[in-house]
Amino acid sequence: MTLSQLTVKSDWIGMVVSGLCLVHCLATPFIFLAYVNVGAHGEAHPFWWGLLDIVFLIFSFFAVYWSARNTSKTWIKYAFGLLWLVLSLVILNEKLGVLSLPEAAIYFPTIGLIGLHIYNRHYCNCEDEVCCTDN
Repeated sequence: MTLSQLTVKSDWIGMVVSGLCLVHCLATPFIFLAYVNVGAHGEAHPFWWGLLDIVFLIFSFFAVYWSARNTSKTWIKYAFGLLWLVLSLVILNEKLGVLSLPEAAIYFPTIGLIGLHIYNRHYCNCEDEVCCTDN
């Protein structure tokens, strides 16, 4: 798959990555509960599980970037950027523990990105440079 094909499919990629991120976030408490119940002691969670947050964030950045470049509405570009920034800050806060945020804080930007990618795919996606004007 070439870069131009990825750019055209960025909303699909964004929906899938954000959806997987949401499943990851929803499954985490249950996996850790099962992990504790089987007698694993010491580490609170596997190291690789925590890295998935960063992987999803990186993939979502590129999906947001390509979708924002190919949208026909200016406000969508800002909404993509804002939601990605909020998601990044929530994940960074989770890693560093700066603020005490509820676990549900990550669901709002994730669901927002899924919805925005769906909206953009159906109503605002440009197929060429000519259509990329604010309606």
